[in-house]
Amino acid sequence: MDSFKGSISSLKANQSVSDGIKSVYPHAEVRAFPMADGGEGTVETLVDGMDGIHVNLEVTGPLGAPVSASYGYLGSEKLAIIEVAAACGLPLLAKSELDPFATTTYGVGELICHAYNEGARKYIIGLGGSATNDGGVGMLQALGFEFLDEDGAEIGYGGGSLQDIVQIRLTPEADKFSDCEFRVACDVSNVLYGENGATYVFGPQKGAKEESLPELDAGMKHYAEMTFEQLGFDISNIEGGGAAGGLGAAFHGYLGGMLQSGVDLVMEVLGVKKVMKNANLVITGEGRLDAQTSMGKVPAGLAAVAAEYRIPVIAVGGSLTDDAYELNNAGIDAVFSIQSSPMSIEEAMQDELTRFNLEKTVGQIMRVLKLNAKVEIPSPS
Repeated sequence: MDSFKGSISSLKANQSVSDGIKSVYPHAEVRAFPMADGGEGTVETLVDGMDGIHVNLEVTGPLGAPVSASYGYLGSEKLAIIEVAAACGLPLLAKSELDPFATTTYGVGELICHAYNEGARKYIIGLGGSATNDGGVGMLQALGFEFLDEDGAEIGYGGGSLQDIVQIRLTPEADKFSDCEFRVACDVSNVLYGENGATYVFGPQKGAKEESLPELDAGMKHYAEMTFEQLGFDISNIEGGGAAGGLGAAFHGYLGGMLQSGVDLVMEVLGVKKVMKNANLVITGEGRLDAQTSMGKVPAGLAAVAAEYRIPVIAVGGSLTDDAYELNNAGIDAVFSIQSSPMSIEEAMQDELTRFNLEKTVGQIMRVLKLNAKVEIPSPS
């Protein structure tokens, strides 16, 4: 199960579903995996699933002021799990503060550096939810890369400073990360700049006004041109390079990161596929099931793997939209809402009520499956 955002965690959702199954099939072997799609909740999911720890520290926030952030760490694996939103996410700013000309990813680099000093040499990065459009330059500055203006000084924070880049330097401090492995959860295909790039597609939700988009996008293009001219690699057409305001391009180009589907990455790390091939049934779900669920979300990712082994999939959600039933054509055999009566969203999202409704709904689904042995429906003659 994925989390029910704003209500219960993936871990709690899994427990409720397990309890629902056991209420009807007490001897069933249930294997539960916390799940996420690479966005919010990925750190918690993987830390829970791999018995890691949370590391808390203070880093540079999106507008330069310090913010409290955390990342997951598994010492035995030398693995750090980082959500970029922890350091530069939209929720860290009020709507009136959003300004992609000024917001920076510097804090993401500080999280990476801290984890490196703790011993991390492998990283899982969750992109998404950033308030930035700086191409990942802030992060790279924190790692030791130098982006200098015509006076030989470091450029300032934010997408508005990308036009000032005249020289890029790879320092020994930055070069040490060449021995690290970066796996990046990225579920968008947008490139770095242009009409389908980071600025035009995602800039408005980060506070960019329509009339300022060409200037902001020009800065991103200049950054890509300077990168190619001085370092010899092209970050302009990387699929997913425009994710998180260009962080996708920075990770792939500057750090050799591999961009991949978030849910596929989580399933691979947790070993879901090896267990699923022996399953009789997969139950998955999230807070809201709709047509978008088929586009890189947890239930769709699990359904794709289940299809390889011809395992039926049932999805349960806090709510179903009218188009949720289209999921029956996308590998999910049946979908159910857990709501039992009309109520406000606030009431429906209460922790205890969500867990109760989830457990009881799954219990009833199991009872219907049990009827299969008792009810024979005759075929048409």
